[in-house]
Amino acid sequence: MSDRAVLEVIALDEEDAVAAQAGGADRLELVTDMAADGLTPSKERFAAIRAAVDIPLRVMLRLTDGFTAGDVDALVGRAAELREAGADEFVLGFLTPDGQPDLVAVERLLAVIDGCRWTFHRAIDRCADRDGLRKRLADLPGLDTYLTAGAATGVDDGLRVLAAEAARGGEPGYEAAILVGGGLRLDHLPALRGAGLTAFHIGGAARPRGWAAPVSAEAVASWRRAITAV
Repeated sequence: MSDRAVLEVIALDEEDAVAAQAGGADRLELVTDMAADGLTPSKERFAAIRAAVDIPLRVMLRLTDGFTAGDVDALVGRAAELREAGADEFVLGFLTPDGQPDLVAVERLLAVIDGCRWTFHRAIDRCADRDGLRKRLADLPGLDTYLTAGAATGVDDGLRVLAAEAARGGEPGYEAAILVGGGLRLDHLPALRGAGLTAFHIGGAARPRGWAAPVSAEAVASWRRAITAV
């Protein structure tokens, strides 16, 4: 990655991936089944997307809707398959029923992905204690990003939290990058960039015709221009 602000785009297939890269995406989050908020793609789909584009790919590790791990054995097996297929960046993160980080599930997956870089996704926005979660995860290998809106309800309600956490960058538990996503709009960018935030994640915003339609290279390019201009 260069020093420019990062734009990550959700991709479901090769068509999405090619359009997102053409529009200026720096990285893709690979998922399937957005009706369940994004689940793990097959190793075959990963391989096809990897062959279609040359930007970094972060692969979702989640087999059920929500923020609990579900069948951890099955998830570990899928992670192993993806590693064998060449995946080397991932997205994961689970909570226990009382809103604490599920370290058992996370550490089992980390043993399989073996030092790969990964994002802890928006489970942070639904945890019981954001600061506590960050500090409990701080020493886990490969964690370099939190995908967060700052609030479970989205960026509109999370702007103050995002700015406050950005201001703590470098403190214990706050070394990982903040990737802003979850109800993110173009009009949020001035405040976010002003607070020092430099990484942004879009899904529906890259698809003006909805999730049934592919990623629009033009929509991604408009985000790329806006992020660069602010």
